[in-house]
Formats: sequence, C-alpha cells, structure tokens
Amino acid sequence: MPLNSPYLGQILALLSAVAWAFAVILFKKSGETVHPIALNLFKNLLALILLIPTMAIFQETLLRIIPFKEYAIFLFSGVLGMTIGDTLFFMSLNRIGASLSAIVGYMYSPAIICLSVLFLKESLSWLQVIGVILILSALLLTTQIKLPANLSRKRLLIGILWGILSQAATAIGVVIIKPLLSKTPLLWATEIRLVAGFFSLLIIVLLLPNRKQIIGSLLNIKGFGYTLGGTLVGTYIALVVWLGGMKYTQASIAAPLNQTSNIFVFILATMILKEPITLRHILAIIVAFTGALLVFFG
Repeated sequence: MPLNSPYLGQILALLSAVAWAFAVILFKKSGETVHPIALNLFKNLLALILLIPTMAIFQETLLRIIPFKEYAIFLFSGVLGMTIGDTLFFMSLNRIGASLSAIVGYMYSPAIICLSVLFLKESLSWLQVIGVILILSALLLTTQIKLPANLSRKRLLIGILWGILSQAATAIGVVIIKPLLSKTPLLWATEIRLVAGFFSLLIIVLLLPNRKQIIGSLLNIKGFGYTLGGTLVGTYIALVVWLGGMKYTQASIAAPLNQTSNIFVFILATMILKEPITLRHILAIIVAFTGALLVFFG
C-alpha cells in the first residue's frame, strides 16, 4: 500500500491491535515463570537488537541531529511507555489474567483522547464523550465479576490499579511525542524510545537488592519460548506499526482502533488460556467495545 494512502494510519493501527493481542497471550504464559521487570527488560533489548539491522536495511540513520529538547521528549516518552507503562502492564496481567486485562485496557482510549484534547487541541464530540463514559462503566463492571478461587478482591483491585496506571503512562508517552512524529522517521522514533526504555529499566534493575532473582527468572527454559515469541510479535512488530498508526493519522483516531486488540485478547484468552468467562465478562467487553466505536465514529 502506498505511503500516501489516506487509510494508512488506520490500517497500521489495526495491524498493531492484532499483533499485540497475540503477544499478550504469549506474555501471560511467560509471566508464569518470568518476573515482570525481567520480561520487560528482555523484550526491550531484543526488540532493539532486531530494530538496528532493520534500520540499516531501510537506510535509516541511528543518530539524528535534532534539538536537545526533542531528544529529551522522545527519551522521556520511552521511559514512560516502555519502562513504567509496560512493567505495570505485566504486573497487572500476572494478577488478573488476560481477559480482565483486556477490559482494563480500554482505559487507553479515553486517556489518549482526553490528553489529545487538552494538549494537541484535537476536538471531542458528544458521541465520543458518551463512548468514554461507556468504557469507564465497563471498567466498573469488572469489579463486580464473580472471581475465580485464585483471585481475591484485593488482588483484583490492585491488578486493575496497575492496569489503569499502565494505560495512563502509555498514553502520556505517546501524546507528548505526537507533534514530533510528523517530521520524524518512524524507525528512528521507535529506536530512541526502546533505548530509553531499556537503559532506564536496566539502571532500576541494577539498584534492586533482588536483581539476581529477577534476571535469573529469564533463564527458565519453560517460559523462554513464550518470552521470545511475545517480544517478536508484541514489541518488534506491534510497536513499529503502532507508532506508524500514530504518525499517519490523528491520535484520537488511532487509539480506538488500537483498542480492538482487547477483543482479540478476550477471545484468545478463552480459547488458548482457558480463562473462565462469565456473562458479566461478556457484557463488560461489549459495553467497552461499543464505547470505543462511539469514540472512533463520533
């Protein structure tokens, strides 16, 4: 498809959703044996290693001469999204499972849109406001779902909190670089965020007293295949097309399309992970998806 296609941004956003949904399932399996911080550190490093030859193939420079302020914004975006946001996401995923994480993940769209309205001067219609309210209502429904025996109410609420904070960090991270993406090569933007995400998390790991146990969890053979697969699909592929969606269309349009990943996650969690699904689960995902549609078409 030519790069001047009017639908390129939307298509990239949808491709990101599909890739991320498969990655979430793999990361959930990986999280059974690998520490969330170690998982995040590994995925950022491997994605960065894969991205460098990709940039060489497309003749993209590794270092660009841009104002220091713009460098700082991209680096800060990487710390927010790749270090804080993704680590919190894995912590939430481990606690509440993929299907509930899919519902909590719908907070991403309202966060992106509200921040885009406030800081990027993008408009928000009444239908979009209703959509945001529906998404928040679906989130409240998850707190009333009958819990499996291994999930306490406290564990559920903590998992939801980690999920909300994860979506907030990710949203802020992308909104602050949105004005710069129109004049920035896509692969370079991905590279600089991964660099920030990896090295900031590496510093944190080195300062932790249990760093040996954290890094050692990566050596578990049982979970390594899931970790590797999730990284290839979720960080290397999904991250590039996700930023592409943000680059080639409005953030408030790309975000709801990204949200369709939650539908795929919900279905895959039932089929592959055999997570229990109740009527409230289904109602919550329908309400949240309806809200995302209103946000998109509103």
